[in-house]
Amino acid sequence: MSKVDTFRALHHGRPPEDPLVLPGPWDAASARVFVEAGFPALATPSAGVAASLGYEDGATPADEMFAAVARIVRAVEVPVSADVEGGYGLAPKELVERLLETGAVGCNLEDSDGGVLKDPREHADWLAEVRHAAGDSLFVNARVDTFLRGQNDPERAIQRAALYVSAGADCVYPIGAPADVLPLLRSGIQGPINVFAEPPVRDREGDCEDPAPAELRELGELGATRITFGPGLQRRATAALREIAAQLK
Repeated sequence: MSKVDTFRALHHGRPPEDPLVLPGPWDAASARVFVEAGFPALATPSAGVAASLGYEDGATPADEMFAAVARIVRAVEVPVSADVEGGYGLAPKELVERLLETGAVGCNLEDSDGGVLKDPREHADWLAEVRHAAGDSLFVNARVDTFLRGQNDPERAIQRAALYVSAGADCVYPIGAPADVLPLLRSGIQGPINVFAEPPVRDREGDCEDPAPAELRELGELGATRITFGPGLQRRATAALREIAAQLK
């Protein structure tokens, strides 16, 4: 089975209490840590990679982002999906070619630009071109930014998701959706749903605090097929390093 087939299979046939948890590596070293911990696949966060390269979120040049993704893919044997934001203005065919050159098996693609939601039908047409160019060689995760942009009516997210799934998206990502609307989203959206969560925190005694693994399972029971953390893990690692640096000082 190819890596993309393995990655696609991880999204299907899962019991609700067992969502696919995909850590977000920002470099080769963090990717290896997550694989050593036993995760079967990874999903890079654009903001975390940007921070590791010295850029603000959304300001990473395309060449540097693709190079960073390629380094992460080379470092591990598991499938890696890449957050490539809005596609960097590349035509669908070129975007797909560059993603495949990195070795990535999937991608996140956003439906807003500069803080403004794109026209959903135009974006769906663009996603359909990406799907046509990729065939089955990429797992397309279509981000739905309505909640992120202050449009909190779940029906708006469901409408956009339906267009994107019809265009060939393998998964939709209503980023920022509150947990209490996940059952409604689940009932109205066909196929896998990606949900954002904050990474777990461990207290000084080693106990896991908000959200505990049990809460990640709860997100699955509410409707999440897979859970990602955005740049949360990179930011948590930076905070830990800051504490170490302060102790050294």
